[in-house]
Amino acid sequence: MAVTMDVILLQRIDKLGQMGDVVSVKPGYARNFLLPQKKALRATEANKTFFETQKAQLEADNLKRREEAEAVAAKMDGLTITLIRAASETGALYGSVSTRDVADQVSEAGFTLSRSQVVMDKPIKELGVHEIGVQLHPEVLVAVRANVAKSQDEADTQLALADGKPVASEEEEEAEALFDSVEDEQDEDEAEA
Repeated sequence: MAVTMDVILLQRIDKLGQMGDVVSVKPGYARNFLLPQKKALRATEANKTFFETQKAQLEADNLKRREEAEAVAAKMDGLTITLIRAASETGALYGSVSTRDVADQVSEAGFTLSRSQVVMDKPIKELGVHEIGVQLHPEVLVAVRANVAKSQDEADTQLALADGKPVASEEEEEAEALFDSVEDEQDEDEAEA
């Protein structure tokens, strides 16, 4: 028989419940995460009474934090970060891109973010453009694109391809410039004749 502990949630927690719900969790999860992080209270009669008296204030505070997170999410929406990494010819990274790497790059882009707010199922281990979730509030999740490449030029090309834009190589651009200059000379010769 599994031992559980009843707690009152002070905020929404994914896969657990909404603010005010009384849920049963494993004691270690409650003692090591929920209670120290002030995300829950033990479900004693005194705490239930305390929660009911403070419920309006807690909901107002939660609403304010959510509105602030939504404002930041609106600014962060569409953000693309570039991570330059060493990789093999097949595109496999030597190492990986972790939540810390993503949090650091998003912070460099001007947003305050901790690595615990970055939502990744597993570290990124290959080149390419990857969608990553950023949890700004328990009810606000925004997507950020991580462009992982060997060089800045490759990153620009990957991003253009991901956006569906045509990409011309340097040789193609030089050939087009040469063609345009020859065409301009022909137009000038025809205009003089």
